[in-house]
Amino acid sequence: MLKGKQRSYLKSLANTLKPTTQIGKEGVTESFLEQLDNMLKSRELVKVTILETAALDPKETANQICEILRAEFVQSIGSKFTIYKKNLENPKIEFPGCSQAKAKGHKLGENKNAKRNFR
Repeated sequence: MLKGKQRSYLKSLANTLKPTTQIGKEGVTESFLEQLDNMLKSRELVKVTILETAALDPKETANQICEILRAEFVQSIGSKFTIYKKNLENPKIEFPGCSQAKAKGHKLGENKNAKRNFR
């Protein structure tokens, strides 16, 4: 499940993307789903156009595809929608501020700023 800031970041990336595939009058087919899944593995973020001849609702179609492919819905604008699926083996998109936190190397009881008086 994407968090709000992650979805916003993906939307900003999607602004510069051109649609990489389209859904025609046949609608969503098995071959289309296989092709889209391969695109998601290689790119992680894919924008799809639904042609007028398909007569499909973009948001409904995107949500159905996301459910089948276990992807995440990012946005729908007009007849286009964008979906995201993280590639666990070779991730391409790194979200800002999500780098792994490093543990600090303090020893127990050491604090340079603390002044203690022991008597």
